[in-house]
Amino acid sequence: MTGGTETQAVTFGLGDEIFAVPVGMVREILDYAPVFRVPQGPDWLLGLTDVRGAGVPTVDLRTRMGLPMQEPTLTTRILIVDLALADRNVALGLVVDRVLNVTAFSADQIEPAPDIGMRWRSDYIDGVVRQDDGFVILVDLATFFSSEEAAMLPGLQAA
Repeated sequence: MTGGTETQAVTFGLGDEIFAVPVGMVREILDYAPVFRVPQGPDWLLGLTDVRGAGVPTVDLRTRMGLPMQEPTLTTRILIVDLALADRNVALGLVVDRVLNVTAFSADQIEPAPDIGMRWRSDYIDGVVRQDDGFVILVDLATFFSSEEAAMLPGLQAA
């Protein structure tokens, strides 16, 4: 995510934590709507979301990150992201508690993920940005959703 002098990112919240993904990955942001359930999927796979006639696999990002489930609220959103995996590109819906904004981080603001003392595994963290009220965690979604996990997602489509 730090390929230039500035990184444009969409920031979103899960509980008290703030995360960010590159703005170029985010196709659109949808109001939350119930998904079409798919039986026998992992707990974090909610099902499929209809995005203009296409079924997009939708993940509860809270559950996938090990946070307790939470009922959707008025601020719950679904980020539709285009995810480049090793063998293909897929569209994926990510249910998040709230979308905050689009922001720019300069390369010198982005620190490497610490190996200890962090609540999250550092292998899928591109970096962290220190802010007055805490940190923004820059997530590497391609690492977070490995190809093996992506194989469990129904209805994968080329992005």
